[in-house]
Amino acid sequence: MDFTFTEEQQAAAEAAKAVFSSAPPDGVPSPALTPGAVADDLDRRLWGKAADADLLGLLLDPRYGGAGLDPIALCLVLREAGRVLARVPLLESTAAALAVQRYGGEELRSAVLPGAGRGELVLTVAPHGRTGHDAAELAVQARQDGGAWVLDGAQTAVPWAHTADRVLVPAHTGAGLTLLALVPRDLTGVTLAPQISTSGERLAEIRLDAVRLDGSEVLTADGAWEWLRHLLTTGTCALALGLGEAVLALTSSYTGKREQFGFPLATFQAVAVQAADRYIDLRAMEATLWQAAWRLAMETMDRDGAPAAPGALPIAGDVAVAKIWAAEGVRRVVQTAQHLHGGFGAATDYPLHRYHAWAKQLELSLGPAAAHEEALGDLLATHPLG
Repeated sequence: MDFTFTEEQQAAAEAAKAVFSSAPPDGVPSPALTPGAVADDLDRRLWGKAADADLLGLLLDPRYGGAGLDPIALCLVLREAGRVLARVPLLESTAAALAVQRYGGEELRSAVLPGAGRGELVLTVAPHGRTGHDAAELAVQARQDGGAWVLDGAQTAVPWAHTADRVLVPAHTGAGLTLLALVPRDLTGVTLAPQISTSGERLAEIRLDAVRLDGSEVLTADGAWEWLRHLLTTGTCALALGLGEAVLALTSSYTGKREQFGFPLATFQAVAVQAADRYIDLRAMEATLWQAAWRLAMETMDRDGAPAAPGALPIAGDVAVAKIWAAEGVRRVVQTAQHLHGGFGAATDYPLHRYHAWAKQLELSLGPAAAHEEALGDLLATHPLG
């Protein structure tokens, strides 16, 4: 594996820095304690700037107006978005669009991808379940009716569902296949019930009552859901890394200025050791993120080369390790930050409290560390190393 970023990947990261640096987290009371403190809609201004910078079509083929880059570039961009808690569905919309490009027919690609890349069509994904590893976790059932598919059931905690134009919903056929249905939000039989996330953002339970879709709007390729789950989980790790780095920088700045007994807090050994431990967490999060992203890029872009060393686990193992480190690491980073800030860290009108709420949401999204440890254990049982 080669973690040296290409010129195109570095250019994407620089473009993301330019876009997201204009959107620092505001100081409103923490949405974790103040319902309604966060707007119902996504940050349309920021979404437009991301579209103008060509960040929304990074992974799309040039024939659909994209840049043709890989998941590593997406993770570099998400890292910058995580630093400022960007309120845009960059991960979800990009992942859904790439799933359509990878598994959909040309008719669906032409109808969806150009608009998604320009930001005119907002997509999201319903990532139900602790890790999505078990199809039995999927609460939506699909049955074929002639050339169409009929969907029934519900998915909870769907991000951006109230503002997205279409939701990519995994559904179980009962015959061992998990398909992906691209459901228009305003389609007959689709209803949304409001929910609120740990970060204060608006989620939704999406209920499907005999929702009928044309066969061209359903992705039935074997392995599509597993691939999409890997992309979403890896992207979540990138968001957590960016958030954690921003929090450590905030803590470093505070402890370097705040004095106790006539000396900056940062000069005390106990403070320095805790900060060093969190730095180590972030480096481990980064290393495991790029390992998972690299494996995913090899698979997604259909590149030549061995996806892993002989005897190594499937890509699901690297994704699980990355999410374990991201979940545990980002939790430790924000907890230490609040501890070193003292009482100031608990102030709900200080940005750290908001970072803490987002960190908890990312920690649990697509499964906490314990769920991925369980999945990793299952992989080790069925794919012994050596």
